[in-house]
Amino acid sequence: MEISHLIKDIQEIILQARDRAVRSVNFERMVMYWQIGKRIFEEEQLGKERAEYGQYLIKNIAIALKPDHGQSFTYRQLERFRQFYRIFPNTSALRTQFSWTHYKLLISVDSDDKREFYESESKKEIKKTVN
Repeated sequence: MEISHLIKDIQEIILQARDRAVRSVNFERMVMYWQIGKRIFEEEQLGKERAEYGQYLIKNIAIALKPDHGQSFTYRQLERFRQFYRIFPNTSALRTQFSWTHYKLLISVDSDDKREFYESESKKEIKKTVN
């Protein structure tokens, strides 16, 4: 084997490992968002005036998290996490191929049927680009 082929093979191994690492980190971040959404949702269900309590709860969580975690956990983001959990209540159904951007777009779709269609189409497109 010529050294240039060996180098090319090693570079491919490095690129594949990096890609898997990035996907793993992104997936763990999505699971974190899902878990935060679940906790907020569960806590809201204990409140007597759910809508008002939920807004108050999320606002206060955002204020409390900002000093240590910055703008990543704003009211709007926390609300998205809650919606994420409500729309996708089963973590085992989360797709490792999907990024948080995919899920944000799916969350914004107003119909379960449309969401399922877009999710299916996204899976097909990702499959095409991987192969």
